[in-house]
Amino acid sequence: MEEIKVPALLQSGVPMLKVSSRKQKKYIFKIDSDQGRIVWESKSLRIIPIENIKELRSGADARYYRELFQLSQDYESRWLTIVYILDGGYKTLHLIAATADIFHMWDYTLRRLHDLRQSLMSGLGNLEMRQAVWEKQFWAGADEGADQKLDFDDVERLCKRLNVTPAREELHRRFQMADVNHRGYLDFTDFRRFVKSLKYRPEIDRLYKGLTKDYHGQLNYVCFEKFIRHHQQSSLSDAELQKLFIRYASLPSSPPISAPGSPPHNPIDLALQAADKVQKVSEASAGGSPSAPTTSGPSAEPAVVLPAPVTWETGVISLKAFTAFLMSLDNAAFADQHGKVYHDMTRPLPEYFISSSHNTYLIGHQLVGESTIEGYIRALLHSCRSVELDIYDGDKEPTIYHGRTFTSKVSLRDACKAIAKYAFVTSPYPIIISAEVHCGMTQQVMIANIMREEFGDALVTAPVNGRPKIEALPSPEDLKGRVLLKAKNLYVTEKEGIQEKDLSVDTESSSTETSASDTDFKEEVKQEWRKAKNVFSRVRDRGSSSKTTHAKVQAAPAQPTPPGEKPKVKMSFELVALLVYTVGVKCRGINKKEEYAPEHIFSLSENTANRLLKQTMMDLIKHNRTHLVRTYPKGTRIGSTNYEPHRYWSAGAQLVALNWQTMDLGYMINHAMFQRNGRAGYVLKPLALRTTDKALLAKRTEHWLDVQIISAQQLPRPKDSSGREIIDKSILDPLVEVSIHIPDWTHSPFNPSTSGEQPEYSPPTESTSTTATSARTFIVKTGVVKNNGFNPVWEQHFSLPFDCVGDMKDLIFVRFAVKQEDKEDDEPLAVYCSSLGSLNMGYRHLPLHDAQLSQYLFSTLFVKIGIRDVQT
Repeated sequence: MEEIKVPALLQSGVPMLKVSSRKQKKYIFKIDSDQGRIVWESKSLRIIPIENIKELRSGADARYYRELFQLSQDYESRWLTIVYILDGGYKTLHLIAATADIFHMWDYTLRRLHDLRQSLMSGLGNLEMRQAVWEKQFWAGADEGADQKLDFDDVERLCKRLNVTPAREELHRRFQMADVNHRGYLDFTDFRRFVKSLKYRPEIDRLYKGLTKDYHGQLNYVCFEKFIRHHQQSSLSDAELQKLFIRYASLPSSPPISAPGSPPHNPIDLALQAADKVQKVSEASAGGSPSAPTTSGPSAEPAVVLPAPVTWETGVISLKAFTAFLMSLDNAAFADQHGKVYHDMTRPLPEYFISSSHNTYLIGHQLVGESTIEGYIRALLHSCRSVELDIYDGDKEPTIYHGRTFTSKVSLRDACKAIAKYAFVTSPYPIIISAEVHCGMTQQVMIANIMREEFGDALVTAPVNGRPKIEALPSPEDLKGRVLLKAKNLYVTEKEGIQEKDLSVDTESSSTETSASDTDFKEEVKQEWRKAKNVFSRVRDRGSSSKTTHAKVQAAPAQPTPPGEKPKVKMSFELVALLVYTVGVKCRGINKKEEYAPEHIFSLSENTANRLLKQTMMDLIKHNRTHLVRTYPKGTRIGSTNYEPHRYWSAGAQLVALNWQTMDLGYMINHAMFQRNGRAGYVLKPLALRTTDKALLAKRTEHWLDVQIISAQQLPRPKDSSGREIIDKSILDPLVEVSIHIPDWTHSPFNPSTSGEQPEYSPPTESTSTTATSARTFIVKTGVVKNNGFNPVWEQHFSLPFDCVGDMKDLIFVRFAVKQEDKEDDEPLAVYCSSLGSLNMGYRHLPLHDAQLSQYLFSTLFVKIGIRDVQT
């Protein structure tokens, strides 16, 4: 990964026109590559950290905003839109360059800088580049006078920015040690020496000495193999393990690796360097012509001796190389480091969890939020595979907004254009559009026409391979690059003759006791039926064929609407024709009496889904083996909060829709689930939810999650609303909170009465309008490390109990949150969340993220993780 040079013109600044819906004004915009940010002077100094940029759009890609602002097409070739996060929210900056050359310079440079930062923010690789970026960023911030010199006061301020306050005497000693020329200041080379001393890791030193005490203080292959097999619980083959060892090993007499965090030279590197030296000697001795090196005579070059190769039998791993290994991708915490799809994608759709969003068009509040295409773009670029459209009659064409609220509106055509453009940028697998249609007949036809125009051949309008009858749903592989429409088919619903008695829930497999909640559930279902009855009674089945019936439904003359009743609902045949594999129907109950075609899908509100989990979870699991089911948050979540999705995944529900504009615990768990499988947006369900083998679902095991919180590295400082770090007199006093989130299986939790240090247990709770519906949660917290956010060390052990059904550890989630003392109710400083099934055991560095789940460039948490089975 090479360093990126920023043109001097962009560093000094160029005038750009900043535009919005209200005004246009010129400012001088600069790129500060060393500190990694865009800078301009408005009423105050404004900055955008480059790692906060979520997307760059130029030209036609930014046309939506140009047209929205009613600006001339002449600007399109010089238009740059920057989408970024600041102060916890998404923002957009729209710029117009003065000339085409300046635009191309900005566009090219900024994209390269952004790509570099994004690469550094994906896991923990590229250690040398990460170190170089860190050094330049903090050197530039510390060297306020730009004289390439740091005096002691500068270094003291730097330490405050780094979140560490060594005693003044200790800081002075380190300053003098770094100032090897005794000049009273540090240049950049001295600065690197100084921060190297700050980054000393005593906890890794102790670990290294403990591992090697029986091996004469050397980490040889036998010692390394023991560490990898015993502590890291690796299943690498012997050949793979030997190759890994050689990558970091050197000969006992070899010098240490050159740069902190860089992997050591391996035999291939050394051989290439030696060969390069031979070539240069040859060319010099022959006046530029390659020849054999001369080995005699007074002016002869000394013979080049190739070093003995490092082998797994002869090599050792130094402390520095061991530290580099612990922080490398070779020792990643997240087990799914493939970066590509590796699940079997040829199974039917119901066998996958599908990343899904609710009210995708909203980017804020459910009642007064803004409707925009941004919601679709953000979701699709984060691998969402199911988006929602609430469609109403518009002045000219159908429009999208949240009905019966004060939310703004966005046109259906603009939303479809955005979906078409971004649908398959991140993942090639199918998009399911979940539509709630509230339009009259005329604009229903428009909906169908708009979708055909915007999606073209990608839109599914008939079964693949022309199968006349659907026996089972196709696979994600079959539907690559396709768009499916899911909406209620009123004809199918009416034709099947819903009866009120059909809506009862078969609780034969559940408890036979009748409770108040059972009665409430049945009453709620009856009320839903009564609401639907007025619609269904008006949709007449007068013909034998579906086409004839639809034609008659469309052609039926309007009937007077009795006072107090809803107007008659009709359905366009053009719209019905687009419903192929995802035909929306009402849930008539889940029991042996009811049959649903493979393509039938129903949606469950959060409240209804909760009751089904309680009363008939096994029947729901069975249904979800062959049919798609969608769940969505209840309407009282007006703040767009989320439930915890793993509760519904545990029943096999595939499309568990969330409010993606709210990055709370529910969103974090959803994000952790779909980081898997190459971020394809489709994750194969655990075998227990796909197989008909009842024994697997009946298997219940109890375990301890053993966690040692060892240390943290370079924790972030809080930032103000302008994105600048808040540097005051105080230094962080951090602690770490670890929580485990377990689905509410159909039995009592494993909550032992005696344990070394009993964690706080939170049972499943009913939700309010502002909190998530909670599954089982256990929480532990470390003590507080005072005045050190740079390299705090805890070395505290905890054991959290959890139970598991059918070996489904993929549905159990662990969250690590770094918090400040006395501010534990505030947003965490940094978080990491993963499913237990995706978390590697042993000593790992967890990459830390902000509240919007963007990875911090330099912050990590060093932990040891293990799982113990409870002996029964």
